[in-house]
Amino acid sequence: MAIKLFHRFLVKEGELKEDITSALDSPKTWRKLPHFLTLEEVTLMIELPDLRKEEGVRDRALLELFYATGLRVSELAKLKVEDLNFEAGFLKCMGKGSKERIVPLGSKCRESLEKYLKRVRQQPAASAVSFLFLGRSGQGITRQALWQIVKRYARRAGITKKISPHTFRHSFATHMLERGADLRVVQELLGHSDIATTQIYTHIDKDRLKAIHEKFHPRG
Repeated sequence: MAIKLFHRFLVKEGELKEDITSALDSPKTWRKLPHFLTLEEVTLMIELPDLRKEEGVRDRALLELFYATGLRVSELAKLKVEDLNFEAGFLKCMGKGSKERIVPLGSKCRESLEKYLKRVRQQPAASAVSFLFLGRSGQGITRQALWQIVKRYARRAGITKKISPHTFRHSFATHMLERGADLRVVQELLGHSDIATTQIYTHIDKDRLKAIHEKFHPRG
């Protein structure tokens, strides 16, 4: 990369007539594997919210939704009540580049969302707002608030690894592929335009298999 930049500089300064490195491919950089949660850690976090409180009902629903759909934090924050279709079991999501996609909800997620809608969102003050999840101000929840909620339950669960809302997205993809989901299907569910972005999760799975082999094989 340094050589290519140097040649561009020489062309710009008039020392060279053409950039002879323009035909060279840039070396591929190592992609950092994303952090993800185990199924046990996901379950622990989802079950922590206090369902006796309205805030706990909301938090359980949004944590379930993060894990069930693999939505980006910005996508979840922008969701509206009308984007849910319980009868069909899907939600409509607007992703990057204003690309719309349909994502299944799953039975556990639907159950938590229905409870949240009936107990919290049907109140007169809440029903006037179109956003699905509301913050303490009574308006649509912010990305910052979603980060704080996820981090709070991670601390309460005693999880010390680096956690963010995106960790649920990584966990969703990793667990789907571990259980045999087709890579193209996971790509569509995540809203990735390039399958190479989705393929990083297959590397995670291979690392996990290698770790299990080394731990349990007699000559690992």
